Amino acid sequence: MTGCALPDSYFTYDIAANKSTLFIPPIEPESVIWSGLPLSEEEALNLYDVDVVQTTNEVAAALAHPHKVPVWAIKDQVSDHISFLSFSGTDFTLLKEAIEECRVVKDEYEVALIKKANAISTIGHTEVLKRVRGVKNERELEAVFLEKCIANGARQQAYHSIVASGEGAATLHYTKNYEPLEGKLNLLLDAGGEYNCYASDIVSVPFFIDARDANSDQTRTFPISGTFSPESRAIYDIVLEMQRVTTNMLKAGAVWDDLHLKAHEILIEGLLILGILQGTPEDILKTRTSVAFLPHGLGHYLGMDTHDTGGHPNYKDTDTMFRYLRVRGKVPAGAVITVEPGVSPLFPNSPHYSSI
Repeated sequence: MTGCALPDSYFTYDIAANKSTLFIPPIEPESVIWSGLPLSEEEALNLYDVDVVQTTNEVAAALAHPHKVPVWAIKDQVSDHISFLSFSGTDFTLLKEAIEECRVVKDEYEVALIKKANAISTIGHTEVLKRVRGVKNERELEAVFLEKCIANGARQQAYHSIVASGEGAATLHYTKNYEPLEGKLNLLLDAGGEYNCYASDIVSVPFFIDARDANSDQTRTFPISGTFSPESRAIYDIVLEMQRVTTNMLKAGAVWDDLHLKAHEILIEGLLILGILQGTPEDILKTRTSVAFLPHGLGHYLGMDTHDTGGHPNYKDTDTMFRYLRVRGKVPAGAVITVEPGVSPLFPNSPHYSSI
């Protein structure tokens, strides 16, 4: 809400007075010897979007004078030494949801920060593509990506990088990042840096495999050799079509469930053409067979978290096609959302994996 990432800070907003106050840790003389001067109140006031800056040893006094109105706070996110006795009442139920809903819609400044994070991450992705043939294992490529992010201003990562080669790419949240590349066909790179508290989540990279790709969007799964096998290319094209169609469906008020369903319909059509699935599209969709190939949701909100708030998921949904969607219902204007379909066949020794 402020842009301040200083640990052990507090923030209050007086609704009636329209006044925001940021409380930052005070200067500890002994710690200055080891860590240097911390951020001052004046510097914080210039840096962050607040009306007043005080130090955290002043919080109790600021809350002590009588208030005839209730205070809204977030359960389990208030320090033990904070007291709300001076307020007429305390509500721990509404604020969290209210903030999460507000975070869905981004202003121009937030969008600019996300674009910056993505631009830096794209530099890292591009460098990985340039160097993939000259390395021996996944961890070298993770190091390449981190190097470029840090060098260009994104020291923090939005999430743990996924650098998955071969069959490892069929694990949705792969964590090894150390397996050798020898003998592998494809590499999936899912990585994004963070810039000024805002996350990126790369969905495309500027990489041309051959002339036919020069005018197409690109996915983040690519052939290590520079050329897809026919089987891998066929799956890649299905995923690419899923992304193109669903992205074109995006507009204010679009129902995310409908986009996810459309992705499954395209997936089923493509796998029927390849002979991987058999039957009618209607029966395959009804039996939810395609969920074995696309078990995850189509995408998620993006902002201060990679999987940002406000999506209202329903992980108890009895329909397996929609159970793991991180976003349900209509997508409002101003939201930032990822579109990342994938195909992950659940059988061994398969190079057929692609994810956008």
